[in-house]
Amino acid sequence: MIASSTISSAWGVIRRCLEAAALALLCLAALNGVTRAATAPEPAACRNVRLADAGWTDVTVTTALLSELLRRLGYEPHTTLLSVPVTFAVMKTGNIDVFLGNWMPAQTRDRQPYLDDGSLVVVRENLAGAKYTLAVPAYTYAAGLRDFADILRFGQQLNYAIYGIEPGNDGNHHILTLIQSNAYGLGAFHLIESSEQGMLAQVERAVREHAPVVFLAWDPHPMNLRFELRYLSGGEAVFGRNFGGASVYTDARAGYLSECPNVGRLLRNLVFSVKGESEVMDAILNRHRLPAVAASDWLNAHPDVVTTWLTGVSTFDARAASAVSSTAGRRSGATGFEAWVGSHKLPVGDAVARLIEYVKAHGRLLFEAISMTVRGCVDGLTELLRAVPSPLLIGALAALAWLLRRSVALVAFVIAVFLFIMNQGYWDATLETLSLVTVASVASMVIGVPLGIVAAHRPRFFAALRPVLDLMQTLPTFVYLIPTLVLFGLGVVPGLISTVVFALPAPIRMTQLGVSSVPKPLLEAGQAFGATPLQMLWKVELPSAAPTIVAGVTQCIMLSLSMVVIAALVGAGGLGVPVVRALNTVQVGMGFEAGFVIVLLAIVLDRMTRPPGPGKS
Repeated sequence: MIASSTISSAWGVIRRCLEAAALALLCLAALNGVTRAATAPEPAACRNVRLADAGWTDVTVTTALLSELLRRLGYEPHTTLLSVPVTFAVMKTGNIDVFLGNWMPAQTRDRQPYLDDGSLVVVRENLAGAKYTLAVPAYTYAAGLRDFADILRFGQQLNYAIYGIEPGNDGNHHILTLIQSNAYGLGAFHLIESSEQGMLAQVERAVREHAPVVFLAWDPHPMNLRFELRYLSGGEAVFGRNFGGASVYTDARAGYLSECPNVGRLLRNLVFSVKGESEVMDAILNRHRLPAVAASDWLNAHPDVVTTWLTGVSTFDARAASAVSSTAGRRSGATGFEAWVGSHKLPVGDAVARLIEYVKAHGRLLFEAISMTVRGCVDGLTELLRAVPSPLLIGALAALAWLLRRSVALVAFVIAVFLFIMNQGYWDATLETLSLVTVASVASMVIGVPLGIVAAHRPRFFAALRPVLDLMQTLPTFVYLIPTLVLFGLGVVPGLISTVVFALPAPIRMTQLGVSSVPKPLLEAGQAFGATPLQMLWKVELPSAAPTIVAGVTQCIMLSLSMVVIAALVGAGGLGVPVVRALNTVQVGMGFEAGFVIVLLAIVLDRMTRPPGPGKS
């Protein structure tokens, strides 16, 4: 009995040991499976990571840092410049994977619908302690503008203007809400929308002249180091407490974190600091480094931060991230002869930048005079049009159409178009656009027609002028928006000057063509009657070239009208503003309405100014 009991007890101990060993083996197997799963390569579709950049320097910085990390890990990041509302809409369709610039609570209105329908997930908070509200320079703050309620008292000094960033931005929306509701008495103010850099150029201009200015500001950003600024209190109801105290979140499209878990781990590790972002932004804005270069240099200088971000993360081909060098994943780019040529880059951009800075420093009085003249012409014409009762103005435009074309159908069309514009709520914007187009067209003709006449009589002059005209017509309009913005600040002035530059080649070319194409028998007849050169010009050449010159006028007007959307990006106002706002907020209805109004206005101007047909004077 004792032996049997002993054997049974021993067998029980052995069985329990075997069970424990089996359980341990199962745990090891499971752990090994998890490890294998964690280090298994992701699907090939995960190699391409599609990122959105809202165009703000801080978002550009964080996106560049993530892109550089992904390249080092063997991924291929692709960044698309999109406004915040468009970003969320495109993420819903699955065409953008990650967005690092979700500022909250300012973007609550934009983000919430996509959280409700499950097309968007919030990965984590990537930045805390940010600010986002209205600000003023320190000298304006010292003068007494310290609160939202103080803005009205400084209205006249501020020209009743508040400077925002791109149309459709959530911060701009808050300002427009204040204006529309007349909160703090801001109903008489208007918001000048442009871009981050456009707004900062205007602030720099105001600081240089020691003029008061109110603008949308945020931190982190080098503007807090570049300017001595103060954030306004009193905007808690709109921008939130603690001067619009904000947190920035990383968002991903629904399903992305499970589809690409390795990138998901990186996104969960990614936390930025106000100081770190400001350092990279300073390299981009003040040292003019490319975002990718600035991000790479910062990562190389902060290996401890990189190590933290890469904890538990592997490369795309499942190797340990710690084994990746600072240059891994980068494409070699040009080599050999191409690399040698690229390393000896001609300082074209730097030379132009220095030239603009020199001109800005030494031509301030000239630019101020030009600004006052242009602004006075456009604003004066706009106020004149607004002062005329709308029925009387429509009647005057219809009468002008009759005098120019003698067409009842055109008169009826003109009346119908302007009544439709008024019905759609774009009357004021249309008057602003008409003023801009009128002044730009007159300026282009005053400059272009004499140059065209000289070019027709001096072939060598025209030969030298032709490449300049080609450059003016082919150079992207955004390129010469930059120097005009720097020299003249935000508003109608840079918009009009850029419009004139774009439209000027048409009257020059058409006038030169018309004058140089005058039939020789007419010229010989004038010479036979003893006409002087001035008489030949006024009595023979210009009357003969008139149809071609009028065609140049029509082209000039159409080209000027085509610039209204571009001009809206530098605060010129008019019909371009609702178009840009609709684009940035994905408002299809508004975009179609404003675009249709521009088309109708173009048709009216074209029909009224086109040259007469054969047999008509």
